[in-house]
Amino acid sequence: MAIGEICSREVVFAARGTSVRTAAQLMREFHVGTLVVVEERDGRRMPKGIITDRDIAVAVVAKGLDPDQLSVDEIMDPDLVSAKQTDGVSETMELMHAKGVRRVPVVDERGALVGIVSADDFVDLLAEELTALARMIQREQRREAQVRKV
Repeated sequence: MAIGEICSREVVFAARGTSVRTAAQLMREFHVGTLVVVEERDGRRMPKGIITDRDIAVAVVAKGLDPDQLSVDEIMDPDLVSAKQTDGVSETMELMHAKGVRRVPVVDERGALVGIVSADDFVDLLAEELTALARMIQREQRREAQVRKV
């Protein structure tokens, strides 16, 4: 299964240069803990970094810095890890594990932002798969009971 099939296509993002305060307000408004920092190029949003609520808490609030005077590109993780929408789920999970990240932007063949996938998405997928497996087992047990009249 391709990661593009399970990623969230509704990505909350901020342009480079957006103030940290505005980023925090976007997180609050959209109930997310992560923003993808993008740069517009030829009408496409190209991911350049990620900023999390933890980045804001640790890099700005804990240091007593002014969130109006800092931009997202000053505190974002510049070593962006992303996945192509055609990458496999397993491959993406391995990448995230190797890089120690919980979320990755998903990009198309041109590198434009098309989605985001998180560790939570994998848990949801696994839960769905386990539920389907449990239902199959239950059906098999019922079918056997009917056939054997046990």
